[in-house]
Amino acid sequence: MGAYILRRLLLIIPTLFGIMVINFTLTQFVPGGPIEQVLANLEGQGNVFEGFAGGGSDTLRTESTGDERYIGSRGLPPEFIEELERQFGFDKPPVERFFLMMWDYIRLDFGESYFRSISVVDLIIEKMPVSITLGLWSTLIAYLVSIPLGIRKAVRDGSSFDTWTSAIIIVAYAIPGFLFAILLLVLFAGGSYLQWFPLRGLTSDNWDQLSWPMKIVDYFWHIALPVLASTIASFATLTLLTKNSFLDEIKKQYVVTARAKGLSASRVLYGHVFRNAMLIVIAGFPGLFIGVFFGSSLIIETIFSLDGLGRLGFEAAVARDYPVIFGTLFAFGLIGLLVGILSDLMYVLVDPRIDFDRRMG
Repeated sequence: MGAYILRRLLLIIPTLFGIMVINFTLTQFVPGGPIEQVLANLEGQGNVFEGFAGGGSDTLRTESTGDERYIGSRGLPPEFIEELERQFGFDKPPVERFFLMMWDYIRLDFGESYFRSISVVDLIIEKMPVSITLGLWSTLIAYLVSIPLGIRKAVRDGSSFDTWTSAIIIVAYAIPGFLFAILLLVLFAGGSYLQWFPLRGLTSDNWDQLSWPMKIVDYFWHIALPVLASTIASFATLTLLTKNSFLDEIKKQYVVTARAKGLSASRVLYGHVFRNAMLIVIAGFPGLFIGVFFGSSLIIETIFSLDGLGRLGFEAAVARDYPVIFGTLFAFGLIGLLVGILSDLMYVLVDPRIDFDRRMG
């Protein structure tokens, strides 16, 4: 197992390097970089993309160089443009900038945001509680509900219980997460009906004045609707995965043999079937958590006015805040690759009979 883990760790280096190369290269062809953002604001446009809609008439053509690189900068001295380029590091060739960036990232120096005057690490730490809340609680609730439900559906396969529960979870899966979030707001957060839950934030304004028990209550009061909205779609996938995994195991010969020996149904199910059937379900926990953590929080954060990593990434992309974009891409890409290794370790933990070294050999 040690050799397998070492190979996987070494594979992270070229994989992560490839991810960064592709994304860095793509940004070189995307219009509206950070300098254009600054110039658009100085010219009162407010949004650099408004300049692109007007064609080439707004393109910078300085008196000294005739340069046409930046939109919306007419009337600004070339020295000011050059100073901006120096501050943002665009006075160097792209290849040099890329390798300087990667050298900083290897030393875990992710730089400072162009527009927020705060380091990328501090910015991520600041936004992390919201994303951890949505990812962790959504994943835990999905597992706590879906696994027992999936087992029950497998045991009672083809019954009326299996039919109507399948109908419910498929309907829930078909409802878009943002639509369900809006429905929750309308029904329970001061819309047209009830006002049981708050509209925004993870805590109340008087959080510091609350006792510890009340802080816990206040925290769960705030996250109830966002977590429910981000969890609803994962119920169907995880429940059906659990059901099908158990059905596959129940049909195998060792289960028939165990029943022939006179073992009770619960002993066969939880003593023999459970470990094998739960292998793929439990081992997928890290991947599911990371998926919820990084992938599905933007819309939920926006609807419930939560300031997490989803909104951070979106705002950085719109503003072309490259240190935030590439710093988070590097950090989260590395985390995602490590989680892949962790998922394999979970397989071995659940079933020690799995030997990756022998399979790779």
